[in-house]
Amino acid sequence: MSSAEPFESIVVEHYEALFRFAMSLTRSEADAQDLTQQTFYIWATKGHQLRDPSKIKTWLFTTLRRVFLQMRRRQSRFPHHELEEVSAELPAIASEAARTVDAAHVLSALAKVDEIYQDAVALAYLEDCPYKDIAEILEVPVGTVKSRIARGMAQLREILLGGDSQVLSEEQKLSFASQWVDSEASHRSWDLSSDPPAEPFESA
Repeated sequence: MSSAEPFESIVVEHYEALFRFAMSLTRSEADAQDLTQQTFYIWATKGHQLRDPSKIKTWLFTTLRRVFLQMRRRQSRFPHHELEEVSAELPAIASEAARTVDAAHVLSALAKVDEIYQDAVALAYLEDCPYKDIAEILEVPVGTVKSRIARGMAQLREILLGGDSQVLSEEQKLSFASQWVDSEASHRSWDLSSDPPAEPFESA
C-alpha cells in the first residue's frame, strides 16, 4: 500500500458504502459491522498486494462479499433482525434516486427481491457501481450482471410503488417514481416497462 493511500483514508472513504452493502446482504446491523471490519482487517494485511489503486473499491467489495459467503456457509441458520430496530444506525444513502427514501425502507424492500438479484441491485442502485465493477465483485459475466439488475430493479420497483405496498407513503412513492424515471433515463440502458433480458447461463 502506497504512502499516498494510508489505511485511515481508505476506511474513511469506503466505510459507509461497504456498510450499506453489508446491510443489504445480511440485514443485520451487528453482522454488517462485523463484515465491514473483517474486510478492512483483510485490507490491512493483504492490501499491499493490490498494484492498481483505482481498484481499491472493487477489491474491498469483492472481499466483503467473499467473507459474507464464507460466513453464510458456516451458519446452519441465518439470524435476522427487523430493519426498524437498527434504522438509526444506517448511514445515509447518497444515491440521488434514493435520497428521499429512508434507507431502512429501501433495504426492507430489497429483502423481498429474489436473493439472486439482491447484491447486484444493491451495488447498482445504492452505490452506483458500473456494470464492469459489479461483474468483478460478484465474479460473474457482465451480461449476467445486467440481467440480474434489470430483473431485480423491476421487482424492487413493483415492491416500492405497488398500489398495496406499505413500504412507502404515497408522497414517497411519487417522489421515488419521479426520481426513478430521471435516474433510469440518465444512467440505465434498458426499459423496465419491457421484459428484462434473460440471464445468461453461468457455471455455479
